[in-house]
Amino acid sequence: MSLWMYGATAFAGLNVLLLLCLTYVWVTNYRRFRTAMTLGFLCFGVVLLVENLLAVYFFVGMVGFYTTTAAQQMVFVLRALEFVALCCLTWVIVR
Repeated sequence: MSLWMYGATAFAGLNVLLLLCLTYVWVTNYRRFRTAMTLGFLCFGVVLLVENLLAVYFFVGMVGFYTTTAAQQMVFVLRALEFVALCCLTWVIVR
């Protein structure tokens, strides 16, 4: 596995941690308020959590899918951008 894929895997793992925190907050809020918006946030968090868990699985178990350096760099950049977005969202939600 290349350095790009190690980085992408690390960002996907960090995304999972942030999404676990966010999902916990949204579950707590949904239990308390029972609104459609909190349920929507909860669904959003669960879907992104599953997507990132699958990404980690594919990055580790099926490295052959990402054979070119350009593909590896794009996967890294996309995971890094998602991490920045989730950091912003986590900061706003937890604050």
